[in-house]
Amino acid sequence: MSSAAVIDYGMGNLHSIAKALQHAQPSTDVLIASDADTILHADRVVFPGVGAIRDCIAALHEKKLVEVIKQAANDKPFLGICLGMQALLTDSEENNHTDCLNLFAGHVVHFDKNLHDETGTALKIPHMGWNKVTQQSHPLWNNIAQDSRFYFVHSYYAVPENAQECIASSEYPDAFTCAIARDNIFAVQFHPEKSQHAGLQLLTNFLNWDGTN
Repeated sequence: MSSAAVIDYGMGNLHSIAKALQHAQPSTDVLIASDADTILHADRVVFPGVGAIRDCIAALHEKKLVEVIKQAANDKPFLGICLGMQALLTDSEENNHTDCLNLFAGHVVHFDKNLHDETGTALKIPHMGWNKVTQQSHPLWNNIAQDSRFYFVHSYYAVPENAQECIASSEYPDAFTCAIARDNIFAVQFHPEKSQHAGLQLLTNFLNWDGTN
């Protein structure tokens, strides 16, 4: 039986993510884990997160998980979700600048405060709700229709320095990166566990992915 570890550092919808993973593939042993041994021995690792990036990074240091995450992201299929995606970048504007894990060169920036759609209607921050996702070719998009809708809740978004690492985008109202990927790492700004059929398909794809493109 293959296994997937959901990293528990005190932030994130751990049980809803674990439940969605188990539903996506009942044959997988889904573990919520905060210890290095369990995380590093799992076949796949999921790094979730909600809340403020400063608290996220502080909790990772406190629980001695920074190097564990970097090793897991180097060794096996690795999925970052929401704040777990943002934490992979170099730094974030949030909390008056926060250094992140720097697994992807780039920055996390706030949406402009005066956004308007094409009709001139003001757009609210955070960006919350369903939005279309435009994909680039990757195994984790298998059996997911182009421009499928996923569920978002965020005020900040990733800007990778290497445009080729942007594996999907959405619009609010301008295009922004909503998924990044390189080698065995794939990370998304939206919540697949809240995204119904398309989200479950993405999780299924991840649980069957060998980390190659």
